[in-house]
Order: sequence, then C-alpha cells, then structure tokens
Amino acid sequence: MNSLVKLLKEQYQSIYLIQRLALFQLKIDNRNNYLGLVWEVMNPAIQMAMYWFVFGLGLRGNQDVDGVPFVFWMLAGISMWFFMNQGILDGTKSIHQKFNMVAKMNFPLSTLPSYVITGKLYGHLALLGIVMVAFWISGYHPTIYYIQLIYFIGLSYSFAFAITLLTSTLAVVVRDVQMIIQSLLRIMFFLSPILWLPDRLPETMQKFMKFNPFYYLSNGYRAALLYNDWYIIDHWKMTLYNLGLLTFILMLGASAHYKFRDRFSDFI
Repeated sequence: MNSLVKLLKEQYQSIYLIQRLALFQLKIDNRNNYLGLVWEVMNPAIQMAMYWFVFGLGLRGNQDVDGVPFVFWMLAGISMWFFMNQGILDGTKSIHQKFNMVAKMNFPLSTLPSYVITGKLYGHLALLGIVMVAFWISGYHPTIYYIQLIYFIGLSYSFAFAITLLTSTLAVVVRDVQMIIQSLLRIMFFLSPILWLPDRLPETMQKFMKFNPFYYLSNGYRAALLYNDWYIIDHWKMTLYNLGLLTFILMLGASAHYKFRDRFSDFI
C-alpha cells in the first residue's frame, strides 16, 4: 500500500511533465511523415476498415447487432482497443528504451510509461471524436449517457497504466516479457467481444469471458455511444470487479516498480 501511495503522489506531482513529454513524443514519432499527426488517426482508421470488410461484410453479411449496424457496433468497441493495445505495447518498452536518457537525472521513472500512454490517449480522443461525429451524422445523437465516457476513458487509461507499470518493470528484468505481452494482447483481441458476439458460446464460457476487462470496457463504450444504457449501474457487479482488479494490478505494479527501480541500471 505504501508503494501505491508513493506512486500516486509521484504521478500527481509530475502531471505537467507527463503532458509535455507526451506531446513531444507525438511530434518525434511523426516528424518524418508528410502527414504528421494525421497518421495517429489514419493508421487505426485503415485497420478498422479492413476489420469491417472481413468480419462485417465477409463473415456476418453486414447484419445488425441488437438493432445497430455492425460497423458502428465495431467502431465503438475497437476504438478503445487501439488505444490500450498500442499504449500497453509501447509502455512495456518505455523504461528499457528510455532509461539511459534519464539515468543521470533525478527523474521520476514511473512517469516513463505514463507519458507514453498519455501520448496514445491524445490520438484516442481524436479518433473517438471522429467516430462520434460519424454516429451523429447517422442519427445516433449525443445523450446524457455520454457522461459514462469520462469514466470508461479514464478506466481504460488507468488499466493501460497499471499493466504497463508492471510489464515495463518486468521487461527490464526479463527481456522476453515484451514478446510475451505482444502475443498475449493478440490473443486477447480475438478472445474479447470486439469483432464478434459471444452469444453462441455455452453459458459457462460467456460468464468466464466477463472476467476479461476488455469485455467490460468495449461494452461500456457501446452502451454510452449507441445503446443508451447506464452500463456502470446496470452491471454494477462487473464495475466493482474491474475496479478491484485495477487496484490489485496497480498495487502489484507499484510494488514491483519500487522494488527493482534502484537496480534498473544493473539489468540494463
């Protein structure tokens, strides 16, 4: 618990630093591209189009999902996935890649994964804004249920940070962690109801899938944007479970981070 309190304090004191580094990283990542920051939105948009073509047109025949066109149902869930997937992948490598740059400075190392994720958050918000405009044009107008997006975006960011705090620490100690995380995320993508519905699975497996936080987050985005449901309240058991899981991962990540922090230079 002391590690968690120390971590949260360090993050709070470094908010301004995290924001500036995130914006700087965005510019560095796109400095050699003619379209610049546009690629932060265009790249996932191209992948979305391909997923819709394969899973929407090819496998489902463009059938609606609970009265919602498949393309909208997919966009609401997959926009969250692109943010978390890229944030976790890049965040896992952050300490190992950037440690030598800050090794001789009094630098809060826990901000390395957080500023990487914050940079991805900016791209996510831009992409989500475009998706929302597309929904409005198609007749899915803003409602009071949009308030839930604040919670689900914050929870997505928190999960990404909690996971990367742990994995970025372990990746310094064991380099194979980066490849393991990449493989696990690929598996989780296809095991999560982002491109398909789990309603044809046995009831036991459907209940088991609800332990996956991506299940809760993707359906939460859809409830806020498309279905006009108070998902947080209607599924309060899942809400409590995911908040508890987040707290556990944060505590585990904080404990590991501060345990190995002073020895990072030895491992690298």
